[in-house]
Amino acid sequence: MKRKIKSFVKNIIRFFQWTLSWIFSYKVCNYMKKFIMGVRWYSLKRNFKFVGGNSFIETPAIIKNPKYITIGKNCRIHSRIRLDAYDEFQGDRFNPQITIGDNVIINNDCHIGCIDKITICNNVLIASKVYISDHFHGTISADQTEIPPAKRKLYNKGPINIHENVWIGEGVVIMPNVTIGRNSIVGANSVVTHSVPENSVVAGVPARIIKKLDEVSI
Repeated sequence: MKRKIKSFVKNIIRFFQWTLSWIFSYKVCNYMKKFIMGVRWYSLKRNFKFVGGNSFIETPAIIKNPKYITIGKNCRIHSRIRLDAYDEFQGDRFNPQITIGDNVIINNDCHIGCIDKITICNNVLIASKVYISDHFHGTISADQTEIPPAKRKLYNKGPINIHENVWIGEGVVIMPNVTIGRNSIVGANSVVTHSVPENSVVAGVPARIIKKLDEVSI
């Protein structure tokens, strides 16, 4: 009987030792992960034109020329973001400006490419795998077929402006020379080729208005 009690007590002690050891190692790993991410972000943050308080970009991230990128306060940009601000390509010079306002959330695997001006205003929510670009590789003309696509010059078609409180769904593509009005919603997998009025819901390829949010529903 005494042996059984001793064995039971030992098993209880081992269980608590294992549990405490697991909890401790889990916390240490989390602390180390946060510390490493913090060091990486601090190193990256110094290279931006401006970053507001309490904003963060998760790594891994690909950032080209952060000196042309402004990020407001309380922004969360999740992992595998690609922010490309091109100031030179194929001998041409550009003056890119990427401006991200306050309280913006950009989810995983998004790509923003700029040679002119892309503005994302306050309180915008962007889902994953969204592509935003203010330029094209080459023009849509027969003479361009003689040049490999990757070697064609970059052409700007106009700036992109995404106004306040816009919600952009998963897999959306936003093309050059587009303005998305405040409070609008862009449905998943849409391709936005023309400007969107405020208080609108758009969807499709190309995106079209399917509802006005200022209309009264009955």
